[in-house]
Amino acid sequence: YGGFGSAAPPAVQAYVASRTPRAERTQALSLIASSFGLGTVIGPALAPLMVLPLLGFGLTGPFICFAAIGIAALVLLRWRLPDDEPQYAARGQAAPYSSGSGAPSDPQVAPEADEAGEPPRLGWLDPRLRPWVFAGFFGGHAQAMVLGISGFLVLDRLGLRDTPAEGAGPVGLVLMSGAIATLLAQWGLIPRFNLGPRAATLWGIVTAAFGTLVLAVAGDLHLIALGYAIASLGFGLFRPGTTAGTSLAVTRAEQGQASGIVASLAGASYIYAPALGVWLYGHSDWLGFGLIVALCAAVLAHGWFTLQADATLTAERETFE
Repeated sequence: YGGFGSAAPPAVQAYVASRTPRAERTQALSLIASSFGLGTVIGPALAPLMVLPLLGFGLTGPFICFAAIGIAALVLLRWRLPDDEPQYAARGQAAPYSSGSGAPSDPQVAPEADEAGEPPRLGWLDPRLRPWVFAGFFGGHAQAMVLGISGFLVLDRLGLRDTPAEGAGPVGLVLMSGAIATLLAQWGLIPRFNLGPRAATLWGIVTAAFGTLVLAVAGDLHLIALGYAIASLGFGLFRPGTTAGTSLAVTRAEQGQASGIVASLAGASYIYAPALGVWLYGHSDWLGFGLIVALCAAVLAHGWFTLQADATLTAERETFE
């Protein structure tokens, strides 16, 4: 997966971004994000069914089935997926009146068309991406910490540290509630309310912070599940928001690089953030949850002043791409 499979999310994002209007980008990318999330929900449930002792596979069955699914996906993509045909070919500048010379009406304004050759290399600190990178990086760390702490929180609050095997059911219930809330955000809220990147990012991070506070004070399974579901609902809004914002901040020729940056941000969030969150939680509940809320507050404050308005981001700018 590290060598090939990890290329799927950024490739899919770049493909979808190049074939959707700007106003529909957030909804399209939220559906893509939810499809990957749905896989993480269904996959663990199907894995035990792939243990096939009668065929002699045993515990290697899931790995063999995973490889077979990958080959089937490759065949279907090669057979059915449309090629990278340009969807927005009109990139010239239209003159407001007839011009015999064919020159633009205002020669001082030149369209920012894509370069014929390779687009310039994007970096994390590119001015167009910097606000979205900040939000994705620190918000992603907050999400990773919540995920790392949640299992230990269930065991501690329910008094199951000495019998962790009994905690498998409650932990699974909490995680399932979070997965359902995430899908609700990405399948329901974003399309229903037509949320743009800025709105989804800011509302999502506020909701995630509130859910984290509920988790911090929860003392029973129902309140823990509720808090985790609220936090997951928030992050379910936040992730597609930052992804779409990053995509809309650059030209179509730069979508592949922008998608790679989004994928690297998501990966960077899980390098040490879960361990850091658990370490702080081990010293004090409020240290772990306090840092998560502080990260959410930093993303909110920074994003409030730096993230572009949705009307600006989602406006069609075919002549500038």
